[in-house]
Amino acid sequence: MKRKDVLTWDEYFMGLAHLSALRSKDPVTQVGACIVSDDKKVVGIGYNGLPKGCDDDVFPWGKEGDYLNTKYPFVVHAELNAILNSGEDLRGCSLYVSLFPCNECAKAIIQSGIIRVVFEDDKNFKSDAAAASRKMFEAAGVKYEKLSYRLKLNVEKIENV
Repeated sequence: MKRKDVLTWDEYFMGLAHLSALRSKDPVTQVGACIVSDDKKVVGIGYNGLPKGCDDDVFPWGKEGDYLNTKYPFVVHAELNAILNSGEDLRGCSLYVSLFPCNECAKAIIQSGIIRVVFEDDKNFKSDAAAASRKMFEAAGVKYEKLSYRLKLNVEKIENV
């Protein structure tokens, strides 16, 4: 008899988003994203980090202070990285992301043709940026839904063996 308590597809792809988030160097918020075609093929993956060629030991990671001394003008969000890493036509795809997308990422999601956003964390859901995201998603017909995720990755230390 086969196992019955396997991950759902949504849990599986959210797990890939979480695994990707472990690559983020952000000391406070690690976000991962995974883009999946309608036939369940992973077509893009990303995490929040600096653009290629920008040394993450040189650029700031703080949240407070002068704008140019914070991470905000420099970090590429996980959703945009997943879109840019894809290189495929994303029309009709779903995006799995560990944190609800900001308004800037919502624009890129809509423009890329993604039609469904599955998120886990909505800690910023009441922010103006999240309200703008919801307004744009609804206007563009992009469905969004919160996933109650039953698998938690608990990776404290990965050692090379």
